[in-house]
Amino acid sequence: MIQSIDRAARVLELLQGARHLGITDLSAALSLPPSTVHGIVKSLRAHGLVAKERGGQRYMLGPTLLRLSNVYLDTLDVRARAMRWTQELARRTNLPVRLGAPHFHEVLVIHHDLRPDDSRQMLETGVAIPAHASAMGKVLLAYDAGFQRTVFEQPLRSLTGDTITDVARLTLELPAILDRATAAEVDEAVLGESSVAAPVADASNEIVAAVAVVMPTSQAPATDAVLDALRETARNISRELGATVWPPAPAPAPEED
Repeated sequence: MIQSIDRAARVLELLQGARHLGITDLSAALSLPPSTVHGIVKSLRAHGLVAKERGGQRYMLGPTLLRLSNVYLDTLDVRARAMRWTQELARRTNLPVRLGAPHFHEVLVIHHDLRPDDSRQMLETGVAIPAHASAMGKVLLAYDAGFQRTVFEQPLRSLTGDTITDVARLTLELPAILDRATAAEVDEAVLGESSVAAPVADASNEIVAAVAVVMPTSQAPATDAVLDALRETARNISRELGATVWPPAPAPAPEED
């Protein structure tokens, strides 16, 4: 690992989630001298990866990251092939739809269809959700042993009073997820919000993403009609990607180096 790149990446990670931090804050979090952190931040600012708040001494993520993230999303085949199906799922269920892919120990929302009405909603593309607190994450954990190992190798944080943080308890849920080809969560990431998700496979018949419908907890659990529409959507996206089998077979954990 190249030390300078690792440190710069850690600065960007600390600033995620619209956080504004000063040099002293970053220095303490990284256990590095303020002069070292200042040099890293100065280099990141020169490339637009970090910006300084107007009239202040704190830093935030810069505009170059937005451009790079849009380029990344545009290169994802699964997103391009899924969009017409997720839009139709939102129309059929009258619910928001997320498409998510594994990203370290989280699930990155790579596409989001808003609920098809005139209510005020926030676009969630680019949002990262802890895998253990998300229906999409639970699907990925059940079907991908490598992702499971990555997520479970560190303590699971609580987002609400209903977040499951016990690895043994989560592990017990996984066989049932494989049997149903769907996973659900209720109030585990956001109070008042629940979701249900299904796996998306590619031409190798392995899971690459998960698609979910999101509903107010007052409407949970999902109806059979919603579950059927969700499974049909996951199957159609998988076929678009070349999968010949759905649901996919669980992927074994990669061997240690």
